[in-house]
Amino acid sequence: MGAITAGRPSLPGGSTAVAALAARASRVAWWRFVVLGLAGVYFLVPMFASIRFAVEQPGGGIDFGIFTSVFSQSGFGGAFSLSVRLAIVTTLIVLVLVVPTSIYIHLRVPRLRRAMDAVTTLPIVVPPIVLIVGVLQVAPSFLKSSPYLLSLEYVMLSLPFAYRSLDAGLRAIDHVTLVDASRSLGGGWITTLLRVLVPNLRSAILSGTVLTVALVLGEYTMATLDQYTTFQVWIVNFDQDSAQISVAASLMSLVVTWALLLAISFLGRRRASGLWWTRRRRIAGS
Repeated sequence: MGAITAGRPSLPGGSTAVAALAARASRVAWWRFVVLGLAGVYFLVPMFASIRFAVEQPGGGIDFGIFTSVFSQSGFGGAFSLSVRLAIVTTLIVLVLVVPTSIYIHLRVPRLRRAMDAVTTLPIVVPPIVLIVGVLQVAPSFLKSSPYLLSLEYVMLSLPFAYRSLDAGLRAIDHVTLVDASRSLGGGWITTLLRVLVPNLRSAILSGTVLTVALVLGEYTMATLDQYTTFQVWIVNFDQDSAQISVAASLMSLVVTWALLLAISFLGRRRASGLWWTRRRRIAGS
């Protein structure tokens, strides 16, 4: 009778233990709100100041039409489309290079993982100015005359982030067992790669894609040294004519980048939830 109260078993320590757990949970929640609040202030205050600077008129008043006027400025369309094309090409090259290489190293030569960690850190250690000068010295003339030379340079810059995303994804799954199971069922290497490993690495691949796209859309140094007008270069150059339009374009670039990254993340989560629901229905049907 004393061990049961209101139909529930009593816990050791009674209400004291429950109160201690509740107090601990409230302290954790309080610190979380503090951290999120500070992060929000850190990001939102500069954005609010930029918006206010862009929309305020010299004679007083506010005009949000400054954002729509960005599209009609000279050079906007070409610069923005070039940045988007470079992001697409760079992402494709990075995925083609990094995904098979990461899988091969983890499966065949795991002793080289430390060496790959060191090699992929070099683009972070070496300044972008040094990288671009070296590339311009050795690149053939047909690449120097093409804006897609920037894609090859952006591949070097995004290599550390993309490789570490794939490396973390491979460490999180039992890739050896998956490959052995696929091979024992008659699957070839291409089938194993595309139908077994890649679906299990979807989150890691999407993370690498998000980081690569963000890097390409925000890079300025290499593009300006290569003398190509990407969107970031256009923003800096246009700042000499109209600081307000330049700030408005920067805010729009930030919003577009966020929207693109959220869309990529949403597609990945939607795909993952769809696969989970399909598996659940199959289990329920069996």
